[in-house]
Amino acid sequence: MMRLEAKKMVATGDYTAAYGALLCDVDVVAAYPITPQTIIVEEFSNFVNNGITDAEFIMVESEHSAMSACIAAQASGARTFTATSSQGLALMHEMLFVASALRLPIVMPVVNRTLAAPIGIWCEHNDSMPQRDAGWIQMSCEDNQEVLDMIIMAYKIGERKDVLLPVMPCLDAFILSHTVEPVDAPSSDEVADFIGKYDPVATLDPNNPMAIGTFSPPEYIQELRYQTHVAMENAKKAIRETTKDFARKFGRDYYGLIEEYRCDDADVVLATVGTVTGTAREVVDELREKGKKVGLIKLRFYRPFPAEEIKKIAENVSAIGVYDRAISYGVGGPLFIETRNALYGLDLPVLNFLAGLGGRDVVKGDIEKMYEILLKAKKEKPEKEIYWIGTRGVSI
Repeated sequence: MMRLEAKKMVATGDYTAAYGALLCDVDVVAAYPITPQTIIVEEFSNFVNNGITDAEFIMVESEHSAMSACIAAQASGARTFTATSSQGLALMHEMLFVASALRLPIVMPVVNRTLAAPIGIWCEHNDSMPQRDAGWIQMSCEDNQEVLDMIIMAYKIGERKDVLLPVMPCLDAFILSHTVEPVDAPSSDEVADFIGKYDPVATLDPNNPMAIGTFSPPEYIQELRYQTHVAMENAKKAIRETTKDFARKFGRDYYGLIEEYRCDDADVVLATVGTVTGTAREVVDELREKGKKVGLIKLRFYRPFPAEEIKKIAENVSAIGVYDRAISYGVGGPLFIETRNALYGLDLPVLNFLAGLGGRDVVKGDIEKMYEILLKAKKEKPEKEIYWIGTRGVSI
């Protein structure tokens, strides 16, 4: 790969994701288009065409094939990359389980987009969150700088010998994917020094024939599931250590699995994910100026889920809210379900706020309403657990 100098750039989230893979000197990229992800693989094809990288660029016939190609290449010892969104991720679903069970640290950014029906191309998290049990590490990005940094950290985390799991950095459709923001990009030498070479445990090699992922009887599969579970648990330590290493080297600290904002003396806190976090941070500052002790938890990782960190915060507050841009029908949002599970046994209200589904804007007034409900729940038992914010025909 051509040596790349550190630089400041103004770029879309999609370009930033592609550039992150370029900096990580990936060997194989499998490409299939889907709005609003297409620009990621298009930009990488430009890097190949312009001779910036000698990566193998494979154009495949579907997203299922894209993941299949990455699995085969990674199993052969290559560092791989692909990207998808929405229906494309759903079509890949079968192969996601293969990647994690074979312990292949593929990195695949997902541009979160609503799933049909009805057809929509705007932001919703109902594409990535249903993949929670596929054995992939899942991380969410707030801005384009975070997109770049999470791609880089994804390789370092996933390729650790005590982890060896695929990683899915997620970015909100159009809000990040097609919006330009300033981004500080490190040099390729700095990134190479940070993530190191991919050193697989076992590889497919004609000179040393082996079979992987073949038929296995019940006597062995349960142990494999346990090993993958342990790897996901190990990812928590890997994430904490990697974010600290990243902060020391590049000066940007991502604080492990979550990021706390004004939680130390908060009466109530709201947990958010993705780009809504920036809006919520402004609302927290404004409510603090009015004397209201509110705090914010930025959920950066969905898998592994930061249960210990959330519980520690919850032990010192009177109510906790969880924002979701996805819905598990009849139960609530996925992050709410996970949070309520993590806080089992604690005597405090845990409330779910659903907003922004289908790509609808989540504005400051929506966040203010969430905090208003939480502050009320501090004083009296809430009437319900789940609140649909800004939904026509639904009263809150």
